[in-house]
Amino acid sequence: MKKSLQMASAFIGIIVGAGFASGQEILQYFTSFGIMGFVAAFISTIAFGYLGMHLTSLGSRMRTTSHKEVVYRISGKFFGRVVDGIIILTLYGVGVVMIAGAGSIFSQQFGLSAVLGSTIMAIAVIFTIMLNVQKVIAIIGGVTPFLALVIVGLAVYSFMTMDTSFAELHTIAIDQPTTLPNWWMSAINYVSFNIAVGASMAIVMGGTEKDTKIASQGGFIGGLGLGVLIMMSHFTIFSKIDDVAGVDMPMLKIMDDIHPFLGIFMSFILFGMIYNTAVGMLFSFSARFVQMGTRKFKMFVVIVGISAYIASFVGFTQLVSLFYPIVGYLGLFLVGAIILASIKHKKGTAN
Repeated sequence: MKKSLQMASAFIGIIVGAGFASGQEILQYFTSFGIMGFVAAFISTIAFGYLGMHLTSLGSRMRTTSHKEVVYRISGKFFGRVVDGIIILTLYGVGVVMIAGAGSIFSQQFGLSAVLGSTIMAIAVIFTIMLNVQKVIAIIGGVTPFLALVIVGLAVYSFMTMDTSFAELHTIAIDQPTTLPNWWMSAINYVSFNIAVGASMAIVMGGTEKDTKIASQGGFIGGLGLGVLIMMSHFTIFSKIDDVAGVDMPMLKIMDDIHPFLGIFMSFILFGMIYNTAVGMLFSFSARFVQMGTRKFKMFVVIVGISAYIASFVGFTQLVSLFYPIVGYLGLFLVGAIILASIKHKKGTAN
């Protein structure tokens, strides 16, 4: 169970980045649909549990060190190339977005140079990826419990201090801007995007575990855990929507309202989650092309890290608004492939 929980924590840590931890993703994907956002969050929870379980299980059964082998096995030659390309694009793109996000935190929260924040993040990510995969999983999973505690604490605080009716909050919430057409498409897009984000590292993590049952449990618990955090975050923002409407970082605003010191603490949590996601993305991207643990791998990591750092100067907001929705729709190819693979595996087991 210890291994499963470690894997589950790492799975959550990979997916939870700047957008989730700040509350901006939750606001756009769930809270902007008001009360129906709770239904969308529940659907996402079930989907994350199911897909997380099968991703880590696939990695364990195939003992892979890269997502490439698994993707081509479950998608076929033609669609395998399509899905592989989507994952590669997602890994590198989200890595770039996270490095840019680190710069935004330094600039907005501490009044320091955005370049300094991005530079520190890029260097930290490069050196971390040079460690072996088990150390990377441990580092990624180690930060996650702090965010979970913060979200649980904020959910309890919001419940205890909520002084506006659900009907009034719903009216304010549905006025919040979103690029998604409706609540059910939002739930599907959010799951699709995040599975595209976490698939590669989840497969690699599964490949390090010989016991497929342990790997499956880790992915399942991680998926459900992620869903629970989504629902709690949605409730927190929804219950305080009259205070955080129009704010870039809703969770940070709520923490600031409680006490400025907690706002600073939340900034460090945000930085840690950005670091988690950046490491997971660029590690998996590098493992896709070069064998882990070799000198060539380390050189490749440095080149990738520097190029991602340069690309991050496009800007955090611009990158998120352009990149995330596109990946959400493209990721449906991967989600479909995972579901078909799980169905085929069950039939094969039954026979």
